Amino acid sequence: MVRAVDTTTLEQAAAKSAIVDAYIAAAEEIFRKDTETNLSIGEHGSKWLLANAPVKSPESKVSVLTHCNTGSLATSGHGTALGIIRSLHSAGNLHHAFCTETRPYNQGSRLTAFELVYERMPATLITDSMAGALFATQKASRYIAAVIVGADRVVRNGDTANKVGTYALAVLARHHGIKFIVAAPTTSLDLQTTTGADIKIEERKPEELTQISGAVVGPDGKIDVSRVARVATAHQEIGVWNPAFDVTPAELIDAIVTEKGVVEKGENGAFDFRDIMPERWAAVVGK
Repeated sequence: MVRAVDTTTLEQAAAKSAIVDAYIAAAEEIFRKDTETNLSIGEHGSKWLLANAPVKSPESKVSVLTHCNTGSLATSGHGTALGIIRSLHSAGNLHHAFCTETRPYNQGSRLTAFELVYERMPATLITDSMAGALFATQKASRYIAAVIVGADRVVRNGDTANKVGTYALAVLARHHGIKFIVAAPTTSLDLQTTTGADIKIEERKPEELTQISGAVVGPDGKIDVSRVARVATAHQEIGVWNPAFDVTPAELIDAIVTEKGVVEKGENGAFDFRDIMPERWAAVVGK
C-alpha cells in the first residue's frame, strides 16, 4: 500500500483523491491476486490428494480434517487449506469435512464451522482431543484421507509453523497412515530461516485459556446475538502457558501445496523449493 502511494505522482490540489484512489486500486489488486492464488492452491491440492489418497469411497470421494481457519474469512474468498476442501466439494469429490474447535481461541468452531455450514458442505465439528479417536475408529468407514492445514510460515527445509495443535495432528496422521498436507502461498515461504528451530513462537494472554465469551443461549435453546457474556472456564489463579503456534517438522509433512504447484520431500527427506521460486531461491540461497 505504501509503495502504491509512493509511486503516485501527485499535484497539491489532487493529492487527497489520488492517494485514496491509489490505496483502493492497490487493495483491489491484492484481493485479485490472492483469489487467484487461493484457487490455484485449491486445484493443485485437490488433484494431488485424489491421486495419493490412502482411502477413497467407491465414488472416489475422500474425507479430510482441517485445523484453525483458512477460508474466506481469512483470505480473499476461497481459502488455502479450506480452499482445497472447497475445490474437492465443488468437483464432487468431498465425502466429509471434519474441523477441530482449535482451542483456546476457537477459530475452528467459531469460523470454520460457520463457513462449512454456510457453504452447505457435509461437515462435523470435533474437539481438538478427539482427532486420534476419529482416525482410529472411522478412517476406513468415513474415507479419511488427509489432514489439511494452512501455515503462518514455512521455512527452507519445510518445517512449518501453524496454529498450536497442528504438530499433534501431524503425529496422529503419520501413526494412522493419513496424509498430512500444508497449504500455503509462496509468500509464506521463508527461505532465510533454515529450520523451524529458529522460529520465535508468540505467547498469548492467559485469559484465553481461563475465560471464554460468546452469545447468550436462552432457556429455549435459541441464541441471542445481541447479548454476549464472558464466563470463567478455570480457576483464575492457575498458571497458564499459551503458545499461539507450534512447529511441525518437515518429516511429518507429505506435501506442501502452493499456487505454483505441489512440493514433495526429496530423497534427503527435506523439501526443495528452488523449482517453484527460482529467483528468490537464487537471491537468498544461491545455486
